[in-house]
Amino acid sequence: MSIADNLKQYKSEVESDGVKLIAVSKTQTNEAILEAYNAGQRIFGENHVQELVDKYAELPNDIEWHMIGHLQTNKVKYIAPFVSLIHGVDSLKLLQEINKQAAKNKRIIDCLIQVYIAEEDTKFGLGFDEVIELLRSEEYESLNNIRIVGLMAIATNTKNEKQITIEFKELQVLFDGIKASFFPNDENFKEISTGMSADYKLAIEEGSTMVRIGSGIFGKRVIKHFKANITAN
Repeated sequence: MSIADNLKQYKSEVESDGVKLIAVSKTQTNEAILEAYNAGQRIFGENHVQELVDKYAELPNDIEWHMIGHLQTNKVKYIAPFVSLIHGVDSLKLLQEINKQAAKNKRIIDCLIQVYIAEEDTKFGLGFDEVIELLRSEEYESLNNIRIVGLMAIATNTKNEKQITIEFKELQVLFDGIKASFFPNDENFKEISTGMSADYKLAIEEGSTMVRIGSGIFGKRVIKHFKANITAN
């Protein structure tokens, strides 16, 4: 099946539930992204800052670009002028830098707090208590150029659907509690970004409002091996 056919299938399945489909376009060519774009996709997610900056400059300007990978504070300045949503905010320090760069660009940047829900050591994110501590802090209260619009998380990489479902349920409970405590009258706080190609159906069942699909749309990714470009002296 073509990218357009794959996309049509996901759109009909995901968007019929009112869930946003983020096409994960990391390592994909501009031609592949344009095929998805011409098939109606407008939201794309990237993991690496330089790749995101390059694609932003070369592709249609009505694309909504999401930064879905781990973001280092020293690279925020490169995407601050245009990024639509930053998914992986996992520290107050990062939030402060996003606020600083947003102010320089006279913008308010939407962010999701990344929550650690997986039983793995390789995932980023704040613990449940750390999220609450951040939102209670005076430092957070002073940030005027960021807007927290929801939570993001990545479930454990396992075939145990029961475990994944429990993790998504716990995130939903946290979301509801934070909504009631910190954002009771804020209509912008409404997003839960969970679910990828392997577990997006479970995520939607447990309240996800955004799913991130890459290989299901574009096919198997081509991994770039940068060392291959280094020639011996």
